[in-house]
Amino acid sequence: LSHPLFFRMSSVAQETITSNVITLKGSTAIVKEFFNYSVNSILYQRGIYAPESFNRVKNYGLTMMVTTDETLSAYMNNILRQLEVWLMNGSVQKLILVVKGSESGETLERWVFDVECKLKDVDSAEAAAAISDKPAKEVTQEIQAIIRQITASVTFLPLLNEPACFDLLVYADKQATVPVTWEDSDPCFIANSEQVKLRSFDTKIHKVDLMVSYKVDDE
Repeated sequence: LSHPLFFRMSSVAQETITSNVITLKGSTAIVKEFFNYSVNSILYQRGIYAPESFNRVKNYGLTMMVTTDETLSAYMNNILRQLEVWLMNGSVQKLILVVKGSESGETLERWVFDVECKLKDVDSAEAAAAISDKPAKEVTQEIQAIIRQITASVTFLPLLNEPACFDLLVYADKQATVPVTWEDSDPCFIANSEQVKLRSFDTKIHKVDLMVSYKVDDE
């Protein structure tokens, strides 16, 4: 497995769905949009940014929280632009949101989005022509279930006992072209942790599984 990559410090394309058929480009847009809303939801629910720095928007039939912080928005847009490239060519393996204590630097939570591209070993022309006949409504329902779990995470995750910050790590294939503004990162594992597997969604072109691990206090 390759080392995680770390980019230092919107408007997302609508999914391409024609006659209820999802293309590679459309599946990429769906996953990219999902990452954007999921990261925003986690940052809001876990109190990483102040509640007043978020606006309510409607998507997936749900009320979502999206940042109004310009620096965070620019950071997210840079991440998402590169993720779009790697989703299109099947290079991305994982996206990990790491929550760290601002003072201690200790990793408190790891939100791991495992990504499987079903067209990974297909040539580019064939991949571009690939379609999924899975109804878009089913994909939306699966995403709804994940977002609801993220919202409910405050019921099972321990309170963060210090101010927290976050990093986004990306695992990409070794042959992936990496921008110069990205660098290798420590994986930020948690030594003493519990894990909770959350739901997944599948466009039949990309599948995304979500798991969160969190630090357990030493007794």
